[in-house]
Amino acid sequence: MKLTFIGADHEVTGSCTLIEACGKHILVDCGLEQGRDLYVNCEIPAAPADIDALLLTHAHIDHSGKIPALVAAGYNGPIYATEATRRLCDIMLRDSAHIQENEAEWKNRKAKRAGEEAVEPIYTVKDAEASIKLFKSCYYGEEYQIFDGISIRFLDAGHLLGSSSILVTITENGQTRKVLFSGDVGNIDRPLIRDPEKPQEADFVIIESTYGDRLHGVRGDYVTQLADIIQETFDRGGNVVVPSFAVGRTQILLYLIRIIKEEHLIRGHENFPVYVDSPLAVEATGIYAQPLTAFYDEETLELLSKGINPIKFDHLYLSVTSEDSKRINFDPTPKVIISASGMCEAGRIRHHLKHNLWRPQCSVVFVGYQTEGTLGRKLLNGAESVKLFDEEIAVRAQLREISDISGHADRNLLLEWLGNLKQPPRKVFVNHGHDTVCDIFAETIREKLGFDASAPFSGDAYDLLLEDFTERSPIVRTVTKKTLAKEKASAVYKELVDAGQRLLEVIEHNRGGANKDLERFTERINSLCDKYDR
Repeated sequence: MKLTFIGADHEVTGSCTLIEACGKHILVDCGLEQGRDLYVNCEIPAAPADIDALLLTHAHIDHSGKIPALVAAGYNGPIYATEATRRLCDIMLRDSAHIQENEAEWKNRKAKRAGEEAVEPIYTVKDAEASIKLFKSCYYGEEYQIFDGISIRFLDAGHLLGSSSILVTITENGQTRKVLFSGDVGNIDRPLIRDPEKPQEADFVIIESTYGDRLHGVRGDYVTQLADIIQETFDRGGNVVVPSFAVGRTQILLYLIRIIKEEHLIRGHENFPVYVDSPLAVEATGIYAQPLTAFYDEETLELLSKGINPIKFDHLYLSVTSEDSKRINFDPTPKVIISASGMCEAGRIRHHLKHNLWRPQCSVVFVGYQTEGTLGRKLLNGAESVKLFDEEIAVRAQLREISDISGHADRNLLLEWLGNLKQPPRKVFVNHGHDTVCDIFAETIREKLGFDASAPFSGDAYDLLLEDFTERSPIVRTVTKKTLAKEKASAVYKELVDAGQRLLEVIEHNRGGANKDLERFTERINSLCDKYDR
């Protein structure tokens, strides 16, 4: 019995772990890496055709996004996931394939002009469609015997519609081990879906740590927070632009806006339009409207029983075509624009940022985690300007963040989830977190719960019977710590230069001012210069 850690080890995305037991090779998740890649991931130590099964915790691309590539390379086994995850993957993997094909086409146009070799997409729509045919639908709480000696059970992870933690029970040569994969553990008291189901038993746990070093803070009222931002922005004559993950977060926002409209919380703009501008989000919203009663919370089920669509309201517009999208920014009416991607790395959101970031009357509202190196993180870190479509765009809009709407459990909720086990596990492995956060959260588990915990790197292998690492992979960084430090220093220096440029603009604006004010201003500048001129 062996675990080999492949992806999302000391990194936030690209989840993938291999189980070897009972003569079988079983993958748990097979995700794409997103944002900055800090480490070189090892190859899966088995040919795709030799992998016997794949267990999928949920549909997000950082957990599912490489499945079509695996299928294209020869995998033809079952993919076990909940029915809701299967339906979401049906649209998400096809959408991801379109992106891969379009990016390859764009690169090949450049390569042809440069006389370089053509590139192939990571996978195609055909590969994505072949993947969906391999899905086997599962439901929470049921035991599924997938091989002799190996069974699986799905627990509600409360992160996304259909998201799961997966308990794998292995019996080999008279020895039984229960291995629990947390998947992404959800936050609590979120619309549409239930709170995470707490596990009862496990010998070994692989737990995520996205927010393993922080707390969400005092929970605010989502509806009030969002209504206040909309009211203030509309009163300034601006648009509310929300970069949002197409699946999960967008539907929660629609749920909140439905309440805002029903309770008439916006004054003077009662019939304000809301645009969902993402073909993927539009398709996902249709899936959320389907009767997937096994995956909704009680409040949502009650609304559905009354014939109320929990994510639909008047003046909601779903933009599918590029022409639909372009028209949005030519309409002067203050509006809410919800668009993907959630980290502003691709998709139509970049067009909306180009049209709205430079306008001080507008607001950009972040409602999800922004990975280091993404445009969303740069904006939250205070960038004065950003480049969009080869054009420098000033950041003048109000940047707001509703952090506690996060779909991830924070440090204390993760500890509470893990601490619910009736018996201490033999070992806890921490993954799916930022480089230092994995180590920090492992230490927190040891201190707070007294469990043996560590944060493996890609390529590390652990024997579940010997209860020890049998392989330790060399740690290979794609970006050195020195380089990261230089990049950070360069970014800080650029902020200083930008501040200096702003100072010159302020000086120019004060041309013709009262002598007394100008003298005081000059004294303060000279004092600041004397302090740092060393």
